[in-house]
Formats: sequence, structure tokens, C-alpha cells
Amino acid sequence: MKYDLLVIGSGPGGYVAAVKGAQLGLKTAVVERENLGGICLNWGCIPTKALMKSAQAFNYAKHAATYGFKAEGVEPDLNAMVDRSRGVASTMNKGVEFLLKKNGVDVITGTAKVMPGKKVEVVSATDLQTTVYEAEHIIIATGARSRVMPSMPQDGKHIIGYREAMTLREQPQRMLVCGSGAIGSEFAFFYQSIGTQVTLVEFMPQILPNEDEEVAAQMSRSFRKMGMKVMPSCSVEKVDIEGDVCHVTVKDLKKNTETVVDVDVVLSAVGVVTNLENLGLEETGIKYEKGKIEVNDWYETKMPGYYAIGDVVHGPALAHVASKEAICCVEHLAGKEAVKVNYSNVPGCTYTTPEVASVGLTEKKAVDAGYEVKTGKFFFKASGKATAAGNTDGFVKIVADAKTDLILGCHMCGDNVTEMIAEAVVAREKGMTARELAQAIHPHPTMSEGVMEALEAVHGEAIHG
Repeated sequence: MKYDLLVIGSGPGGYVAAVKGAQLGLKTAVVERENLGGICLNWGCIPTKALMKSAQAFNYAKHAATYGFKAEGVEPDLNAMVDRSRGVASTMNKGVEFLLKKNGVDVITGTAKVMPGKKVEVVSATDLQTTVYEAEHIIIATGARSRVMPSMPQDGKHIIGYREAMTLREQPQRMLVCGSGAIGSEFAFFYQSIGTQVTLVEFMPQILPNEDEEVAAQMSRSFRKMGMKVMPSCSVEKVDIEGDVCHVTVKDLKKNTETVVDVDVVLSAVGVVTNLENLGLEETGIKYEKGKIEVNDWYETKMPGYYAIGDVVHGPALAHVASKEAICCVEHLAGKEAVKVNYSNVPGCTYTTPEVASVGLTEKKAVDAGYEVKTGKFFFKASGKATAAGNTDGFVKIVADAKTDLILGCHMCGDNVTEMIAEAVVAREKGMTARELAQAIHPHPTMSEGVMEALEAVHGEAIHG
């Protein structure tokens, strides 16, 4: 069978590419070996947010008296939370299936391998039969999986990755999380919230290493206030398993000392590795280096007709980035006027409580890049909406160019800030200055007023700051 467009992988890059191709009139198919929607929808972005919501609701119930009502005997039910999370993932999976069907995209279930001559070999997941498909354009969007570290070989029981962390059926009393990026921090928050004693270990000098230093410091305070043990500048040297106890040797990189932490479960959240094995890249002549396929601005590989998007190419391994790359790639190959992805303006979000959201340069990176900067901050303890909600941890921080007043970066920590960051993304995309954005009326009382106040603080004009 021959297609105009064949996409390998149905994650937020793959299925978006397939739908966009079909919308542009291309005869399109997508190959998926596991679940439609990929890791993000089934084992990442979406089900973890369901767990975060359960933790947040449980925390509200625990502090019911603060809000003027009684809730006695409130206890976490990990199995019920996991079941809800899996149900959310299943619902979204069906949604992707509907989208593909609605747009006339053929779904091929099996394991794909690219071949020379614009061909793709697929081994069926049901009967193991091999079928070869031809396509004018082939997009590789196979995503990534949990990275396994030599010091923490995952066994699925004592040392686990994010998949197992999402489906544990017995709540551990003690857990060590290695890696404090978005995945590690979110799971650390979830398990600490429902009563597990969590130790969060981070190799870098701060947790959430990609975030602004002040945001990271606020999150450390918030985590410690929950009772979590936070250990930056530390590394996991080894894990000795004795019965049901994991003896974890943690090295303090500053003091050059070692401590043994005893836990029930170790969660390895030290990043991901791309799915490029057995994909036929070498045979097809597609070049890659350090686990990333080499592409140009339109996601074309060196081999005409072959493209790659998402986690398998250089750039932030984020779902919304993969989707944007998909649209750019397909519009270009279809002969439309495509817009290149602006990698300097990609928002990042972490869905803990408080949440973290950011875009652009941190203050340190801006200074290191040679900018003369001015900053403005607004703390949510001065926010009427945050005070009414009972969650005043956090702030909004604006980093601006002192010479041009352009917004170099926006960094937020607080309730619902992941819903607020898009304002700064749009402003930066359109080249707005801090003063111009501050002039836009922000509704009261809202958390988003904090953006306006921080923008005004850049010029020393904040009313409530």
C-alpha cells in the first residue's frame, strides 16, 4: 500500500503530524506499536496530572478546617488514585483514536522499520506478519523512554521508572527519587502528599535545574515544608537491596561524604533516552549522533523523503514542542508556508503544588549572555486571590533587557501558574516590552495580576509589590 505520508509513532508529535497531513489532503497513515497517544498521553503528561489533582484534593481535605468545614477520617487510597489516572489516560487514548478516524488517517498497529526507497516495514502486533508500505514522505516520531543508570538498574519493583511509579498498587512508606526535573519533582510531590516519606536527590546544585535560581529555592522551601528531604549537589552511588529494603548510598558532592538512606522504593527520574534502536536508520542512510537524528529547520534528514520530529531530534523533549515541530514539518512538506519553531520561546511547566512555569532566559543566563538586566518580582502573599485560596507560596519574576525593555524571561511559582505562562510567551513572540504588556488591563482578583505587578516592578512602579 502506498501513502503520501506515513508517520512512525503516535505521540503528541506523531498523531498531530498525521492529523495535519490528512487535513492538508495527504493520504496518511500512522504506525503505532503500543498505545495511541504515545508516552505523553498514556504514561506521562496526562495521567501524571490526574495524580497531581488527586494529591491536591487530598491536601485540601486534610486541611478542611482551614476552609471552614469538617472532614474526618480522610485517608489516601493509592489504588483508587491510580485507577482514576489510568481512566483519564484511557479516555484521552480514545480521543486520539477518534481524531485519527475522523480525519481519515489509517492506523497500522505494529513495529516499524524504515527502509531505503521511501519504504517502511511493519511487523504486525497481532499475527507478527510483515508488511512493506511505501510513502512519499516518512516522519519518524518514536519518542523516548526512561533512562537507566548503571548505579540504579531498574527491576520494576525496588528500583523503578516513571511507568511503575504511576501504577504502584502498594504505597511505600519511604521513597527516594533520583532526579528533580519535572518528572522527579512531580512524583516526589505526589508521594509526599499522600504520606510517603520522600527523599529527593539532585546531582545539580539546585532542584529543577533548568529553572531560575529563585524559583528553585522557593520549591525547595515548599517541599521541605511538606516534610520532604531535599538533597541537591548529591549523587546516588549504588543501591544495595536486602529483602524489601533498598540501602541507597548517596554522596554529597560538596562535602565529599557518603550517607546511606534506607527506603522501600527508589524512583529513577534522571531523564530519557530516545527510541532509535532497530529502526533501520543505518541501512537507510539517516544520520544521527548521541541519540538524536540530524535534521534541518524543516525536520528533513539527509535522506530525501525522510523526516524526524519530537524527542528524537535536538531540542526540548516536551510534548508541545513535538506538536509544533509536527505542524511545521508537515506544512512544509505539503508545500504550504510553514513557520519555523522558535526554540528560544518555549514554555516549560512543572505541575507540583505550587506549580512552576517559565519561558525565556533565567536571570543568570541573561547576565551570562551579556545582557544588562532589570528584574521585577511580585510575591503571591500580596495577592488577594492567592490569600483567598489559602495558597500564597510563590511569585512572578520578570527578567527584562535594561536597554530595550524587551522581556527576556518570565519565571513563575505558585497556584495555577501553568495556565498563566502563555501570556508571557505571546508577548515575547510579538516583541512586546515590559511596559507595553503592563499597560494591558488584568482582571481582579486573579493570580494573573501578579504578571502585571511584576512587569510594573521592573520599572519600580508596582502598586502592591
